[in-house]
Amino acid sequence: MTTSPPFASPVAWSDAGQHTDIWSDLCQTLLPPYINTCRWFAGKARQQTGLQMRAVMPLLIDAESGKVAYLTILTVSYADGNPESYLLPLSFVSDRATKERTFGVADVPDKGRIGEVQLAGKAGLLIDAIYDERFRNALFNAIYDNQTMAMPEGQIRFQRGQGLDEGDRSLPSRVLPVDSSNSAMTFGDKYFMKLYRKLFRETNPEVDMVAFLTDVGQFTHIPAFGGSFVWERDGIADVTLGMVQRMVPNDKDSWGQTGDYLNDFLYAVPQRLFTIREDVFEKAELLGRRTGEMHNALYNPTASADFAPEPFTDEYRTFIINRFESLLEQRYTLLIDRYTELDPLAQRLAWVFMEAREMIEAFINDFRTRPLGSLRTRIHGDYHLGQVLATDTDFVIIDFEGEPESSITDRKIKHSPLKDVAGMIRSYHYAVSAKLFNSAETEDLDPAYLQRVSDRWFHLIRDTYLDAYFDTFGSPHPLFRNNNEINFLLLIYLLEKAVYELGYEISYRPSWVKIPLKGIIDVVTEIEKIRLSDGVTLSPDIPMLQKGLLR
Repeated sequence: MTTSPPFASPVAWSDAGQHTDIWSDLCQTLLPPYINTCRWFAGKARQQTGLQMRAVMPLLIDAESGKVAYLTILTVSYADGNPESYLLPLSFVSDRATKERTFGVADVPDKGRIGEVQLAGKAGLLIDAIYDERFRNALFNAIYDNQTMAMPEGQIRFQRGQGLDEGDRSLPSRVLPVDSSNSAMTFGDKYFMKLYRKLFRETNPEVDMVAFLTDVGQFTHIPAFGGSFVWERDGIADVTLGMVQRMVPNDKDSWGQTGDYLNDFLYAVPQRLFTIREDVFEKAELLGRRTGEMHNALYNPTASADFAPEPFTDEYRTFIINRFESLLEQRYTLLIDRYTELDPLAQRLAWVFMEAREMIEAFINDFRTRPLGSLRTRIHGDYHLGQVLATDTDFVIIDFEGEPESSITDRKIKHSPLKDVAGMIRSYHYAVSAKLFNSAETEDLDPAYLQRVSDRWFHLIRDTYLDAYFDTFGSPHPLFRNNNEINFLLLIYLLEKAVYELGYEISYRPSWVKIPLKGIIDVVTEIEKIRLSDGVTLSPDIPMLQKGLLR
């Protein structure tokens, strides 16, 4: 229990929604110190200048007694940068309720307790409402019933999805004891509800994607869409507040599973044996098929504008090129600043990368003008082995929120599905490289030998994955005009992904810098092959790749 003095107001909790002064007072007293203890609050490291209550929306949680909780939206202002909005549901637990054991303080963990309050002479505790089972059930049942609730501003629309079964209206619930950027609750150990804490002025891409894949694409290898709830206001973009999905039994994600499979390979390397179990190929092949099926489900020429396929427009090309050029400039600067901190192999790779700058820039410029007949669709956007759960016999793809560092608008931009494919290929490269270069079993081995061995494993698994992926589409397919465009676009996205990865490794894991650098050099090697076969497109004045620096 907090040691701060009780917060007092003559207003009863059930009437608080109509009194702005109580919310203003809470924003000055109990709420700021509380949200700064919460894992989901991203502004802890920034200088905060104010907390305001943007909206207060009542939710009836007990029809018999008339008890309510409030979905409140807080706006946090900062000395620098834009303000942020957060969802904080609030409930009141009276001392009387605690004594009667209907629902009491003992049921609320410390991290859910905001502070002592006294409202209309009634003492109790203000809590985060996710720890009030009545609140959780009210949300879930509203989704089950497809309710729409009028609010002081706009309305909350609860939408039920095909993944929520009949007869599951009221289920026991609990809060998952994990700290993350959102809050997670389960219902009947059958459904998973994610409450989005940091809010954006448009619908969440994850909800859009999961709903489309389940209800339109009929793609079964994701946790099925059970429903969502959205704050709607006339003339203003809708705000997604939460989503329900089916729970999926799983052993681990595919990163962990791939790491387990790599152990056998790792133990054989010091004996100069090259061994890959057949089921490793089978898993890579299966994941390639599931990835292709996901992209097939997202390809829908008759879909609404949000999901209909589009061509490679000048606007899109400019967006990619501007992002790419900014990344390159940042990464070259970082490499120069941190060069002396790198190990010898990473230094040699860095030199080749820096010497290849003109070739990379010419390749990017080629993307600006090259005719492309392939199409773009919505994609996963942050696709890697950690986003795929491994069940006993199959895979389930999760987490469709998109690239964490991108804006919500940018996460909804349509790309070639090959951007997802590039992400998975890079993930496989990370898996084998991290295992071989960071294990005690191989620390005394020649880095050049480890590089050759890891390359062989990676190329075999990559090709297995790609062959299975393209087999799911058939040929020709509108998403991919021809093999030349496939190769060209895959190189664009592989290069962008590896350059993106490089920034993180330089800043936080210098010993891993060689992994994205090797990925970059592999791509530039393929670019050089294009140069040699397409001298009209790439200038003959650009120097050849200086791979001799790697010796």
